[in-house]
Amino acid sequence: MSKSLKLYGSVFGGIAVTLTFAVNMADRFVAQAPADLRSLTPLQLAAPPSPAGGLVAAAGAGEAPKDDPLGIGREALPEEIAAWNLDVSPDGTGLPPGSGSVEDGEMLFSENCASCHGEFAEGSGNWPKLAGGEDTLANKDPVKTVGSYWPHLSTAWDYVHRSMPFGNAQSLEPDEVYAIVAYILYSNFIVDEDFTLSNETFSEVVMPNEGGFIVDDRPETEYPQWTGEPCMTDCKESVEITMRATVLDVTPDHGSDEAAAEPSAEARGEKVELASAVTSTEAAGVATDAAAEPAPPLAAADPELIAAGEKVFKKCMSCHAVGDGARNKSGPELNGIVGRGIGSIDGFRYSKPFEEAHGAGETWTLERLHAFLEKPKEAMKGTKMSFPGLRKPEAIDAVIAYLSTFAE
Repeated sequence: MSKSLKLYGSVFGGIAVTLTFAVNMADRFVAQAPADLRSLTPLQLAAPPSPAGGLVAAAGAGEAPKDDPLGIGREALPEEIAAWNLDVSPDGTGLPPGSGSVEDGEMLFSENCASCHGEFAEGSGNWPKLAGGEDTLANKDPVKTVGSYWPHLSTAWDYVHRSMPFGNAQSLEPDEVYAIVAYILYSNFIVDEDFTLSNETFSEVVMPNEGGFIVDDRPETEYPQWTGEPCMTDCKESVEITMRATVLDVTPDHGSDEAAAEPSAEARGEKVELASAVTSTEAAGVATDAAAEPAPPLAAADPELIAAGEKVFKKCMSCHAVGDGARNKSGPELNGIVGRGIGSIDGFRYSKPFEEAHGAGETWTLERLHAFLEKPKEAMKGTKMSFPGLRKPEAIDAVIAYLSTFAE
């Protein structure tokens, strides 16, 4: 036998002996299983104590309500529910008690809203307009505002209460919300200047577009269009892009802080008449005889009328000034406006319609002032003044009487 075979034989023999010994020894320590395992009684072990205050202890306390076997949580408190239950229905359900006047709303709107929405809710830059847009819904580019589009007053109240002012939502008290919404209504000629909005007068307000919406009839009018065979080729003319959104300048590109900042010189020039408003000294519409005699001063008018005019003029003070030391703001100063030439204040940049009226020698007669203060954009086509005008003739008479007390 060769040497290698002797070596392999020794190795395999050793392995066989080792395995035989291992199996023999392992089998000696294996206990036999009982004949009937079901006859054994399970061993009862004591459960470890639950940690004090733990979730397991709370769940096993036996105090959970029958409809909540897990015993987790508790019933919400009324004040917790009220904190998120803010919605208001069109009929006024959900409104909190409170009230706010148009007069108070004007100041609050100026402080909290005007930086984006303009002093008269006309919109600032590309930020949303809240007033105006009457009779534009059928146009190619409708102006959808609270007055022209929204069918329910509750939408305006709920939105202001829940989401405004921008960056500081839900910081307004209910009375402040009522006042701001009242001013928005006034800016849309829906209520008078002495109106007070409250949870009790809420239902008295009738929105102009309340009946402008219809029940969804698409199942009858549109769905049948899609039941036939679909068009697969040459179905629509190619679309040609004619303008980019960035060129159209349709999106605000500044934050709220920048929107509230002082406008640039160029912007001020663009808004030059931005409040030739209520007391505007600017032109009133239809050009009249350039050589018309100036109206006599009204300084001797009824003191009560003048006092009423001073109150109305508060709407104009953000853009115009009168009295000693009056200077131009975003609108020209108004000293001596009655009988003064249109667009005649030195150093003020007027828009084109006023420059043309000045070049023609036209003056501010009582009639022109009255027409302009009633409907500025109709009386002077092309004016950039954003104020929509005064609704009440007596308010116009009062503010003209007040302005007539200030000489040049």
